[in-house]
Amino acid sequence: MRHRSRLFALSAVLIAVLACHARAQAGGQAAVEALPPGGYGSLKQDDLALRVRTAELDVRFVPLDLRVTSLLGRDSYQSLHSLVQSRRQAIDSLSRAAGIGHPGLALVTFYGRVARARFDPQLVSLQVRGHPIFPLGMVPIGPGFSNRELGVRGQARAIYVFEEIVPVIEPFTLSYGTQLSAAWESRIQLLSRERGRAVRRAQAADTTTAGER
Repeated sequence: MRHRSRLFALSAVLIAVLACHARAQAGGQAAVEALPPGGYGSLKQDDLALRVRTAELDVRFVPLDLRVTSLLGRDSYQSLHSLVQSRRQAIDSLSRAAGIGHPGLALVTFYGRVARARFDPQLVSLQVRGHPIFPLGMVPIGPGFSNRELGVRGQARAIYVFEEIVPVIEPFTLSYGTQLSAAWESRIQLLSRERGRAVRRAQAADTTTAGER
């Protein structure tokens, strides 16, 4: 009986420890997901951009995820927000056709480095923890994307709709064919610091507004 009591007590302690661990994990995730209002950040689009280069092309990738776009300065944030909203119907149509409720979005731009530079939009993909994330489709922005060919300094861009949310709170790798960029890992600390600053700016603005009432 005494042995059974000790076993029961040990089980109760173990359950309590596991419960505390689960609550800590949930709290940490909630903190990561906490977002400042858009426009209180100070980052530029280049701070979010990943790039890969081939002999013919430069490829620029900017995640269109509120967890990072909300950290941009007001003008940059509003520009990207308006861009997504203006193509919302086409984005939703692609997602529904694939049965995806929460797709990932990114702005991908191809720049020509030579005359008649060829690009293949399907070669863009992501890797996270060895797991590939592929685009469901693209929503072109402006003319030229369907031609698949660029002149020197010419550009073509589109909103990419991915089968999963772009994992902006952890390292991932951008791929264009055999060209890779793992530079996102170096951005995570910058984004974390800016998130804290943007939250404080928003709180200060709320305090000031409340004091003026």
